[in-house]
Amino acid sequence: MTTFYIEQFGCRATQADAAAIERQLLERGCSPTGSPGQAAFVIVNTCTVTASADAQAREAIRKIHTCNPSARIIVTGCYAQRAPEDLAALPGVSYVVGNSHKPQIPDLVTITIPTAGPLDLAPSIAPILNGDIFAQSQVLVAPVLGGEGNHTRPTLKIQDGCNSRCAFCVIPFVRGKSRSLPPELVLEELCRLCASGFREIVLSGINLGTWGRDFTPRLEFLDLLRRILDETPVERLRISSIEPLDVTQDLVELFAPTDRLARHFHMPLQSGSDRILAAMHRWYRAEHYARRVELVHSFLPHAAIGADVITGFPGETEEDHSATMAFIERLPFTYLHVFSYSSRPGTRAAALPNQVPPRVIQRRARELRALGESKSSAFRRSQVGRTLRVLTLHRNPSDVSAHTPALSTNYLRTLVPGFWPSNRWLDVMLLDETGLSCVQEESNSLGELSAPSASLR
Repeated sequence: MTTFYIEQFGCRATQADAAAIERQLLERGCSPTGSPGQAAFVIVNTCTVTASADAQAREAIRKIHTCNPSARIIVTGCYAQRAPEDLAALPGVSYVVGNSHKPQIPDLVTITIPTAGPLDLAPSIAPILNGDIFAQSQVLVAPVLGGEGNHTRPTLKIQDGCNSRCAFCVIPFVRGKSRSLPPELVLEELCRLCASGFREIVLSGINLGTWGRDFTPRLEFLDLLRRILDETPVERLRISSIEPLDVTQDLVELFAPTDRLARHFHMPLQSGSDRILAAMHRWYRAEHYARRVELVHSFLPHAAIGADVITGFPGETEEDHSATMAFIERLPFTYLHVFSYSSRPGTRAAALPNQVPPRVIQRRARELRALGESKSSAFRRSQVGRTLRVLTLHRNPSDVSAHTPALSTNYLRTLVPGFWPSNRWLDVMLLDETGLSCVQEESNSLGELSAPSASLR
């Protein structure tokens, strides 16, 4: 039996690709192993969003080859699409497969490549399978059952690619044009996950709000959410990152009357300076974004509102940084994801003058992270004394504390006293800012929950 291991890097979309590859390999009779050292084939699924991500992938490949010299290493993902030659020259690499050819990986494992023997040496330069990513029309689909929540909260990717051209972002060039999973397949996958017992499911995509716009006739993400509520038994659906201009009043009003849609909006901001937003080729200005945050907060005052922020974009001045800090300070954000700008070959920003010195970027990132933690702390304090519906998560086997982690609809991690099984609904009262809570009531079946809305059209 052919054995394999998938070494995973990157975002939810990349993780979803790995899950789809794993499903295909299992269907062909291959067997997963617990570590790369035990596998005949190791698939390294890479990210290339930053230079650091590239370096991590190269280091992982070297370590895998050192600990398991006979393993066939297949490198795929966004880095493999962007710069396949860099990876093909690494020792131990048998194939480099860009995102354009990722569906062919099961054939490479089960048909093309024979099992490596003691005298079977990999070529000095590995073959490359790569092509026009913009010709790709397929969305690899399989729910991600690992990651956050550790098998409790699967992620389903329903959209891939991006038609925008933000100056800092390489993703459209390695993911291709926006494309969507057909609605019937979305509903089928969700029903399958519900039948398997999952209670919260996360929808993800590279540009999730554009789901359906590639179909003829065009479909809307909002209508898909309505169909999910009407036609599936999903108990709680969470949406991942969504662009601010896709957060409309109709969308927010859909969330307000039902507990089945998690009160959680993650909207990439990137900068609070209009000058930098224009240079980034973002399609909004600070006040457009602010109105989206205020809209969410007015309808859902206890919702989690998170943002991505990039610091150190070329030409960013202290005034621009101060504008971003002040913008974030005045709005009800509940957490931040802060990224230090990383120049990506082929993007507009890579050729811009006035690159910001690394030490300045590091200092600004520290200031933004401190502000983000301040916002998170204030939000946690505001929730003390409230009763929250939480879903218990899988306990880390090494955790010796007498508490079970759980997650609320508004993305607060809580600690529930006792050893509770994962995937169980509890009503808890938050006791303090650390997330410690006490159980108010247990609800362990759909019948004990609020009745699902029959229709929200």
